[in-house]
Amino acid sequence: MTLKKILPNTKKNVLLKNYTTLKIGGKAKYFFVAKSKKDLIRAVRTAKKFKLPFFVLGGGSNILINDKGFNGLVIKNEARDLEIRGKRIIAESGAILSKIIDRGIKRGLSGLEKGSGIPGTVGGAVYGNAGWPRGDWSIGDLVEKVEILWPKGKIEKVGKRWLSFDYRNSRFKKIKINKPVILEVILKLKKGKIANIKKKQLETLEIRRKKIPAGFSIGSIFKNPPKNPAGFLIEKCGLKGKRFGNVQISEKHANFIINLGNGKANDVKKLINLVKNKVKKRFKVLLREEIRYVGP
Repeated sequence: MTLKKILPNTKKNVLLKNYTTLKIGGKAKYFFVAKSKKDLIRAVRTAKKFKLPFFVLGGGSNILINDKGFNGLVIKNEARDLEIRGKRIIAESGAILSKIIDRGIKRGLSGLEKGSGIPGTVGGAVYGNAGWPRGDWSIGDLVEKVEILWPKGKIEKVGKRWLSFDYRNSRFKKIKINKPVILEVILKLKKGKIANIKKKQLETLEIRRKKIPAGFSIGSIFKNPPKNPAGFLIEKCGLKGKRFGNVQISEKHANFIINLGNGKANDVKKLINLVKNKVKKRFKVLLREEIRYVGP
C-alpha cells in the first residue's frame, strides 16, 4: 500500500510560502489537504505508518518555514465543522477563528470578541494560547476541553489543567517529541447582548488596525517581557527599519518583521538574532520568540 493509495489527493513538492502569512517557505515533500477531522486523523496515522515526519499547517501565521522546506508530510488543516450548543462552541481545529467569533456573536455569545483580528485557525490559537493584548484576554480562558490525537493513534479529550495555559504558551508547545495533534476544541462562552458584543469587537479591530503593520508578516515575533513590551525595547535599540535582504523590522511596530517581496527565512532569522543580541546587551533582557520554526 502506497502513500498515494491511502491519501489519494497528496501532492508532491508544494511551495509552502503560498500557505503562510509571511509568504516565506520552501517546498513540502508531500502535501495533503485534510477537509475533515476524519481526514486529519487518517493523514497523521498514515505519516506514522510510513515513518514520515509530519507537520499540521493551519492558517500559516506565527510560523517561520525554512527556505529548504519540509522533508515530510505537510497536512493542511481545513477541518472546519463547528456547532453551537447553548453557551458552548464545538469546532474542528481547522475552523477559522474569525468565523467562529462571528458565529458566536450572532448567537449572543460573549468572550471571543477580543480575539477579533487574530488570523488563523482555532487549533493554532489554542496551541499558542493566542491573545490580545497581554494580560487582558487569551483564548485559553475560554477553552473547556480539547480533543487530541497522539502520533501512536490514541484519541483523548483533555481539560484545562492538562493544557497548562500560560502567556502565549500551552502544553503543546512544551512537548518536544511526539506532539499530539489538536482535532477539536470546545469553548465555553457567556450570554450577552449582541449590540454590546459587536461594539467590543469593532473596538478591538480598530486597535489592531492602528497597531498592526500592513504587508506580509508573521505576527508578533517575540513575547512581551514582564516590564516593557518587546516592541518598545527593540525600538529603543534603534532597530526599526533594520533590513536584511528583502525582510525588514517594521517601522510602524518593531515587534513585526515584514516581507518586502521574495524574502528568505534565513534573513528573518538574522534579524531575530540581531534583535535578541542587541536587547540583551542593552537591557539585560532575553527576548523569547512567540513564533514556531518549521523545517531543518
